[in-house]
Amino acid sequence: MSDNESENEEICDLSNPDVTTKYRSAGDIVNKALQKVIEACVPDADIVTLCEMGDKIMEEETGKLYNKKPKDGKKVEKGVAFPTCVSVNELLGHYSPLKGESRQLKAGDVAKIDLACHLDGFIAAAAHTVVVGGDKVEDKRADVIMAAWTAAEAALRLVQVGNTNAQVTETFAKVAEEFKVKPVQGVLSHQLKKFVIDGNRTIIMAESVDEKVEEFEFEMNEVYCLDVVMSTGEGKGKESEVRHTVYKRAPDVMYSLKTQKARQFISEVGKRFPALPFSLRQIEDEQVARVGISEAKRHELVEEYPVLKEKDGDIVAQFKFTVLLLPGGTKKITGMALGDLEKQVVSSQSVQDEDLKKLLASSANPKKKKKSKAKDDKKDDEEKA
Repeated sequence: MSDNESENEEICDLSNPDVTTKYRSAGDIVNKALQKVIEACVPDADIVTLCEMGDKIMEEETGKLYNKKPKDGKKVEKGVAFPTCVSVNELLGHYSPLKGESRQLKAGDVAKIDLACHLDGFIAAAAHTVVVGGDKVEDKRADVIMAAWTAAEAALRLVQVGNTNAQVTETFAKVAEEFKVKPVQGVLSHQLKKFVIDGNRTIIMAESVDEKVEEFEFEMNEVYCLDVVMSTGEGKGKESEVRHTVYKRAPDVMYSLKTQKARQFISEVGKRFPALPFSLRQIEDEQVARVGISEAKRHELVEEYPVLKEKDGDIVAQFKFTVLLLPGGTKKITGMALGDLEKQVVSSQSVQDEDLKKLLASSANPKKKKKSKAKDDKKDDEEKA
């Protein structure tokens, strides 16, 4: 019996090529959705429309894959793993408004687009920052965007097998200092697992007296979502007056809600979003969402992703990407290139620290694998002969 069980046990890490394929395919979809939303971030664009667009692309594109009936008869679940959020200027993130509560983008706004999808529970996530309108930016907006980008590039080179999460956090602090900005407290980069968007292994953006994480070494076949958030302000988000709309069903908490609308709400969440975050926008009946969420929150049936903000006038920038720790090195599967920002954003600050310069000049994509594969093939041929 135990042999059969072990045969049937699914291998859910990157040692299984099917798993790697699902991550990469989800990554391609996320990049496609992100690119489309970036292109639509123009003056007067309505944020709720942008969020709906990102979700629709992810739903449609994941819907095209893995539709053959599997041998075990189980349907492959797929779709949005984190609803599209477009958070502007001082807002840190999680802004995914209901229709009547949206706002429009203005020229000069710094907009952060954040989204994720999954195939069979294997999640790919990404975020990118844009400056709305084509004007050249040379003020503190440029400094904070380039700080976040540089820190993300450094992190990509440090999340390697054998390195530690503490090395990444230290580098975030160094980069922030070079650009005279602050890494945002409370931001965590999580290990990703099947249907788990917030794994226990984390990299903290900035340690504080209240918040520290356990040090660990990165290991082969792990997957991480790197979330890099910098601010021109204090680097401490405070709750905003904006309605929070992004939630996740709290596992292991059961309670029978009193009102019919609340029961309808939690039933829909259980069916459509049993493990991953969702936005109230995605609930079919908005009235059900509004009534249901307050009762569900009261009884701790959901976990909240709050809309936090810095002070008015401060600017927050974010870049997020997903990496696979493969035998050939760390592979970045989501996230955009700097693109238009390269010409549009001109910071007066730059990296002076020699160690940081050296790290950033190193290759983010070691090309070891091809050689070793050729050697392995040769070895195989020799053995077969």
